[in-house]
Amino acid sequence: LFIQYPKCGTCRKAAQWLKNNHIDVTIRDIVSDNPTQQELLVWIEKSGKPIQKFFNTNGLRYKELNLKDKIKNTQQELLRILASEGILVKRPVLISGNTVLTGFNEEEWSKALLKPEKV
Repeated sequence: LFIQYPKCGTCRKAAQWLKNNHIDVTIRDIVSDNPTQQELLVWIEKSGKPIQKFFNTNGLRYKELNLKDKIKNTQQELLRILASEGILVKRPVLISGNTVLTGFNEEEWSKALLKPEKV
């Protein structure tokens, strides 16, 4: 599952990388089909990352809502905030089995998704 915001340059770059590496994905728009609290909770647990890493801290909406000051709230409150607007979630998000990747880092994605070449 590849969750993206179509206008996001990083998401487009990640989508192209997936295509170039012949990785088929189901695409979901993070704004029109926001992740639910339950989905986010599962993804956060699978990723092993703290919930704060799932926030799009560079986004205008994050800044408008002054979430920097709220990032220390309880996990339940942070899940509610994240699920309220997909645009608040760091993107892209890629979910494959027990692997959950946020943001696009080619090296990290290659390590997680590509089979090592045999020498």
